[in-house]
Amino acid sequence: MAALRALRWRRLPGLAPRRLRSTAEPPEERPQFPGASAAFSERLEFIQPQVLAGIPVYRVMDRQGHVLRDTEDPQVTRVTRDTHTCPGALTCAHLSHLCPPVPTCPQLPREEVLKLYRTMTLLNTMDRILYESQRQVRPGTMGTPGHTWALTWALTWHTWGRISFYMTNYGEEGTHVGSAAALDANDLVFGQYREAAVGAAYAIKRADASRAVVCYFGEGAASEGDAHAGFNFAATLECPIVFFCRNNGYAISTPTAEQYRGDGIAARGPGYGLPSVRVDGNDVFAVFNATREARRRAVAENRPFLIEAMTYRIGHHSTSDDSSAYRSVDEVNYWDKQDHPISRLRLFLQRRAWWDERQEQQWRQSSRKMVPFWGEIPR
Repeated sequence: MAALRALRWRRLPGLAPRRLRSTAEPPEERPQFPGASAAFSERLEFIQPQVLAGIPVYRVMDRQGHVLRDTEDPQVTRVTRDTHTCPGALTCAHLSHLCPPVPTCPQLPREEVLKLYRTMTLLNTMDRILYESQRQVRPGTMGTPGHTWALTWALTWHTWGRISFYMTNYGEEGTHVGSAAALDANDLVFGQYREAAVGAAYAIKRADASRAVVCYFGEGAASEGDAHAGFNFAATLECPIVFFCRNNGYAISTPTAEQYRGDGIAARGPGYGLPSVRVDGNDVFAVFNATREARRRAVAENRPFLIEAMTYRIGHHSTSDDSSAYRSVDEVNYWDKQDHPISRLRLFLQRRAWWDERQEQQWRQSSRKMVPFWGEIPR
């Protein structure tokens, strides 16, 4: 115990010595409250919400497709510790003599990166075709004399559109594809239902199944009660789950400025005991790296993680929404032209000479045929 106290109060380099109370002070002089871990203070001071500059946004590439740091490049071959002989390979540097360094294959070799790009562009093509399919007028009767109002409405509803409803992914392709690529085949994915996702993660923990649960939601859904309940349950039950929040700027028509006053969603994580990170959602490599590491640690440590992916919803929220009613065309065009996840990855591929204009045109033409209704959309 004496050695522990000496370690706790040792003088740190660069810090001036200060007068401390005796380490033998009675326990009742220190906070004993079960609900928090803190020290006493004689100064009345409220914590200000903007006291920090904000949680930084992790990224791997800039907007021109340049990798900013080689150590973060998923294509770089790394030298790590042998995880087969040392389960704590990434955290036990002081035991390096027990864990021989071994080279590892790139997490995202060339073919995997090309697969990411093809999937993102295919998703973009699917959005355009299916969105227009919902908007397309089908031949039929809009209503005839003698029909009741209800029957006329029903006929009208089923006459418009090849499909009844659709939600696009324009501008958010990097968050979807980058995170999905980082998961294992046996992981469990929830597109919503935060509390149910936590229940599944707890069941996986009890079964010791070495799997993770990933739950997706937007920053608007983070204002719902089940999100807060899910965070708290996951932390207290120590569940292997990754909460993935897509902060795309709008909860349908409500901008983030009207949704919260704090520093986004990632700032809420520490309050619940969740290790949290904020990433550039338009950087598919940053999303991949963050999800991969969060997933690995969630399984290894049986604890939840929170990822906030910053992106922008270029399309309407759904076919029932007209976003021109609450945001300007110039705002949308800026994100479409200046910071699109597909454009950023394409620039990266072109710099590596992995993709060219001929391949682009061939893929665009062939990918259309993979989507239903493509032949029925006017071009």
